[in-house]
Amino acid sequence: MTSLAPGYFAITMASGIISVGSHLEGYEAISLCLMWFAIASFVVVLALTATRFVRHRPEFLADFTDARRGFGYFTFIAAANVLAVRVGMHGERTLMIVLFTIAAITGLGLSYALPWSAVLGQTMRPVLASANGSWFVWVVASQSVATVAAVIERDAGSGRDALSLVAMLSWSVGLFLYGAAGILVALRMLLYDLRPADLTESYWVAMGACAITVLASTRILIMTDAPVVRAAAGLIAGVAVVFWAFATWLVPVLIAETWWRYWHHRVPWRYDEALWSMVFPLGMYAVAAIDLGRVERLPVIENIGSVESWVALAVFVYVFGAMCVHVTNTVFRGHTVNPGAD
Repeated sequence: MTSLAPGYFAITMASGIISVGSHLEGYEAISLCLMWFAIASFVVVLALTATRFVRHRPEFLADFTDARRGFGYFTFIAAANVLAVRVGMHGERTLMIVLFTIAAITGLGLSYALPWSAVLGQTMRPVLASANGSWFVWVVASQSVATVAAVIERDAGSGRDALSLVAMLSWSVGLFLYGAAGILVALRMLLYDLRPADLTESYWVAMGACAITVLASTRILIMTDAPVVRAAAGLIAGVAVVFWAFATWLVPVLIAETWWRYWHHRVPWRYDEALWSMVFPLGMYAVAAIDLGRVERLPVIENIGSVESWVALAVFVYVFGAMCVHVTNTVFRGHTVNPGAD
């Protein structure tokens, strides 16, 4: 409980987005199982996080002001929005709006408070040395707000203009945040020593942030006749294709990085919450490709997404199994947890 990682909501992000992908592909039994798992994981992690805030507030606040771990709190926003999309597909529109509202308000507050506390408010310098893949979760959170706002907008009645504006604002901010995070993380990798142990699975979020930008773009493009969308439709469509291409290019890079870490340098493998940060990008890439292929009538991209959805599901099953073994060994058998294996 004391060392509960801020990014543990990634388990909801991962299961929720793979559930969405399974639904899009017509595998309802798999999709429903993953949806209920996502709901349960969200409730459990939320309860554990709230308990940690009450009982272990110094550790909670220490993470909030730690540039290496603090951005993990943005997983709450992304998890709530991914869950909102899935329950909306299930017909629970009211719950979808509630989750979106909570995520949007919380995201607005965290977008100002967390970077200030974790980066600008730090007395230790250089903060750049703490940059890592988890910084891209800020992008994912922003684009998740854009995505759900665009989905809700279709049936919002008099609130369409406001939601279309929220979607465009969040989407635009997400683009700039991706550029900023990319530059800062790249500088950290170039200017400071980079050990194999430093290249955790959180760097896969760089690809996931690209993929959710694609999804947000396609959802915005099919919003009802919104003036802000008409003004930038060409740009949005272009960004969707460019970001999908870059996300595709990143996949072999990230696979090579994983090989370099575990096989070439023999970094010991162990279960860690960061593994869920690898599952989510794989699932998000699949959903983004399927959606882009259908909206823009690009069957090749849709087929790539369909194949990728099975890859994401397989990795999910593997990581879930590793988590079960980890929980069994640490909670029920009382084995000592390796440092950092939250």
